[in-house]
Amino acid sequence: MLYSMFTGIVERTASVASVSEGTGFVRLNLAAAAHWPDVKLGDSVAVNGVCLTVADISPPTVGFDIIPETVRKTNLGLLKAGDLVNVERSLRAGDRIDGHFVQGHVDATGKLVDQIADEREWKLTIHPPAELMKYIIPRGSVAIDGVSLTIANAAADRFEVALIPTTIKLTTLGSRAIGWPFNLEADILAKTIVTNLERVGA
Repeated sequence: MLYSMFTGIVERTASVASVSEGTGFVRLNLAAAAHWPDVKLGDSVAVNGVCLTVADISPPTVGFDIIPETVRKTNLGLLKAGDLVNVERSLRAGDRIDGHFVQGHVDATGKLVDQIADEREWKLTIHPPAELMKYIIPRGSVAIDGVSLTIANAAADRFEVALIPTTIKLTTLGSRAIGWPFNLEADILAKTIVTNLERVGA
């Protein structure tokens, strides 16, 4: 079985056209068909960092079906019509990799607890679940709502990332209010190394 991979380099933001309840799923429709003339049913797209499968194409919208577990574990369940989301289509063979390998499998959500935004810098402070902090290391990578970022600082129960103007312009990260639960995916290499060391130690 082939698994989709992403880089955390968000292509654009897309507007939520509608959200509706199905039988055992939530249908999320994005106003994105005009941006992706080559999109096909079954394609993989990361929406706020969550790998979703294209289930419907009805221009001008592209539809995705979200299962209850994903609704519970990510911020996709908070979305409503008019909201903006970060989107990235999966990698193709030969594509340049500018961020880091992202699977689209969100580990947990982390709350935005502080924000510094002035003429000198733009920093976010995020409080993740305790079990995720072992994968968070300074100068390491993390995907936040699908955006590949470098960890600037890490404390016992929180970490900081710095946003550059391009990230603020092309993604939703700079517009989120304090308390927003970001979808977090720790670096796959950090998770692999830490997990193997824990197994050896056990």
